[in-house]
Amino acid sequence: MDLQLYHYGTFPEGFHWGVLSSAYQVEGGWNADGKGPCVWDTFTQKPGNIPNNDNGDVACDSYNKIDADLYMLRALKVKTYRFSLSWSRIFPNGYKSSLNQKGVDYYNRLIDGLIANNIAPMVTLYHWDLPQALQNINGWDNPEMINIFNEYCDFCYATFGDRVKFWITFNEPQTIAWSGYGLGQIPPNVNQPGDAPYRVAHNLLKAHAQVYHTYDEKYRASQGGLVSISLNAEWAEPLDINVPREVVAADRALQFQLGWFAHPIFKNGDYPDAMKWQVGNKSELQGLTESRLPSFTDEDKAFIQGTADVFCINTYTTKVVHHVTSRLDIESYETDQDVEKDNADDSINTAVNEQKAVAWGLRRLLNWLKEEYGDPEIYITENGVATGTAITVDDTDRIFFLNTYIDEALKAHNLDGVRVKGYIASSLMDSFEWLKGYTVGYGLHYVNFKLSSRPRSPKRSAHLYFDIMNNNGFPLTEDVEMLYGHFPGGFMWSTASASYQVQSILTN
Repeated sequence: MDLQLYHYGTFPEGFHWGVLSSAYQVEGGWNADGKGPCVWDTFTQKPGNIPNNDNGDVACDSYNKIDADLYMLRALKVKTYRFSLSWSRIFPNGYKSSLNQKGVDYYNRLIDGLIANNIAPMVTLYHWDLPQALQNINGWDNPEMINIFNEYCDFCYATFGDRVKFWITFNEPQTIAWSGYGLGQIPPNVNQPGDAPYRVAHNLLKAHAQVYHTYDEKYRASQGGLVSISLNAEWAEPLDINVPREVVAADRALQFQLGWFAHPIFKNGDYPDAMKWQVGNKSELQGLTESRLPSFTDEDKAFIQGTADVFCINTYTTKVVHHVTSRLDIESYETDQDVEKDNADDSINTAVNEQKAVAWGLRRLLNWLKEEYGDPEIYITENGVATGTAITVDDTDRIFFLNTYIDEALKAHNLDGVRVKGYIASSLMDSFEWLKGYTVGYGLHYVNFKLSSRPRSPKRSAHLYFDIMNNNGFPLTEDVEMLYGHFPGGFMWSTASASYQVQSILTN
């Protein structure tokens, strides 16, 4: 397979083109109109946690700029806008009893504005911004969160579900569990890599299943929407495809990152065998009486299995994976895997070191999803590239990224039969980029954060993405079609050289 070959063609009619944002990254208004604090407010407002002490207090000020956001979306002519609800804007202390009507009003205005412009809302219920009040009872490490989350989601379905037909329960549960509770990098900054991520993931899976069933039982018949979960993965390419141990290691890396959540939901209600074996075996060798990976009852498995209507994947990069034998004296989700990950040889640098661009990995990942999870309908719910602050609107890197990555998705659809149904570009505009603050941007629109009005300007990539969506892919046009034919008779074919380049006799 020629990785560099460009494929011309189009997606089918009705393909879901969209762009993305999330509440904490764009809204600002961190304490406006009764909103309660979330864990990211607490974390970013503490000096030293984010470069330049940046935070999301104002961000893109989308809380006060619905019209400006709708203007961008309307100009792009996107069909879908993926955004998230701020739990603590709707329920300031996390519970329904604290309902904040002004928060509800904001989302009603946004959703109504999207519908009026023929843009379908794709709504993420939880994009990392847990109400601080719920973190005070241990957040996702507390099984009580399952019912508390269900109360919140039930309210959102009832309030917005007449217009919202695509719900995403969690954004990147693997990131929540590992970066939040294992590495301790993102809020709530718990550093317990050996067991907390597994406990948290267990609760997240049960919470996801619960709110899926709530939609099924109470709202699906009348509202007719879809419910899924956005899982994150980087393609894992074996170091040597001819060495079985390396192929198994690459698969194991995917099972630990993606299968951790996808296997229970899309396969059999339980964790992948590779995870159960690795974590169980290491736990035993570490002298523990039971595995650090919790187990599901048969009832749990039946409850979790099949709780997504489509497959939603967030992906940015590819890693080359090989087998290692990790130390046993460290209890960690990372060492449990017995793999090491490196950058691919032909990866292209971006403004985020761990997200190098490797377009061909997307096609391989999509094919793996098709084979592993029984040919589901797949939505790419997040894909994009970071550029540094020196780049404002002339973002040639992003143009190259979008052209090549979307083309790989097109190859997967047209050549491999993967049922790719939608592509959501990350992101609508530059915004607060989590641990990177405002030092990088993923936006199709440039936002000038130095000005209080937060003006938005389309980048060159916005024009490109407009064209890709308008063309529904990359149709073969006359200007790119290969020209076949003959030169006239008597055409002179030749080769060339130059004396200095070929003569080997040096004169003194």
